[in-house]
Amino acid sequence: MPRPVTLFTGQWADLPIETMCQKARDFGYDGLELCSWGDHFDVLRAAEDKSYCDQRRELLGRYGLNVWAFSVHLAGQLVLDHIDERHNGFVPDDIKGQPEKMREWGIRMCKAAPWAAKNLGVQVVTGFTGSSIWHLWFPFPPQVPDLIKRGFDLFAERWNPILDEFKAAGVRFAHEVHPSEIAYDFWSAEQALEAIGRRPEFGFNFDPSHLVWQGIDPAKFIYHFADRIYHVHVKDAKVTLDGQNSVLCSHLNFGDRRRGWDFVSPGHGDVNFEAIIRALNRIGYQGPLSVEWEDSGMDREHGAREAVQFVRRIDFAPSAVAFDAAFRR
Repeated sequence: MPRPVTLFTGQWADLPIETMCQKARDFGYDGLELCSWGDHFDVLRAAEDKSYCDQRRELLGRYGLNVWAFSVHLAGQLVLDHIDERHNGFVPDDIKGQPEKMREWGIRMCKAAPWAAKNLGVQVVTGFTGSSIWHLWFPFPPQVPDLIKRGFDLFAERWNPILDEFKAAGVRFAHEVHPSEIAYDFWSAEQALEAIGRRPEFGFNFDPSHLVWQGIDPAKFIYHFADRIYHVHVKDAKVTLDGQNSVLCSHLNFGDRRRGWDFVSPGHGDVNFEAIIRALNRIGYQGPLSVEWEDSGMDREHGAREAVQFVRRIDFAPSAVAFDAAFRR
């Protein structure tokens, strides 16, 4: 049975949700991974009002779409970050520029998320955690190990009460391993799990685009964290080092040709998706493959339409029999 192909709506939140449903149907998707900004999904309302969730499902159903997960990426970022003006776009207008109120709002959103998921009838919420120690990734001035430990301790302190809500609701949180988060590569993902006692409510939203430019093999990540792959993003990245640019990207925004790498539409970058599908088959992942479309050099509607066709082409089922079974008497 092919895995469902969904479209993450985070990069489409400028469009009304019904318009997004129409487009996703026309593009050929099976469903949406709803973002919690724009008018796509109101987490606080959904946690209190099941009828709102029923209305959202009815709207998606009208266009032949389903939902398996929704996102609290922006709210989650506020839980651990050193909040500054970059974060103002993540919150309601009346608390912009007020870091502690912004953090409180983010925590309230994340605590409400599992109850919204229960009302919506989904088992996974995707998102970010933020990080109080991301700025310490390079060990100069010389690294002070206790500073790093305190960062992971703070992660446990702030996220365990959120994860208690996930446990109570019977829902899982899928953290996207990503630069600027508490878990951004292989070993920081291990440290994050250790910090919270490897509790099962916390796993990963696997996204290979954030691993490949760091030199990490995405398939190896899947095998190592096989029991923690709770959701999958299909996104690609292209490394273009030419002797002048850098993987650190010189403070240049996405789309600037001077960057040493950039996100590209699925199938146009360096991610080995066949190896990823084989790995997902071997660990038994049957959840959605959610296209997170990000490509500064391509029209997003062209990219979304092409991406769903790409994912359907690369997603193959594992063999039900050994190829040499017929050789045996």
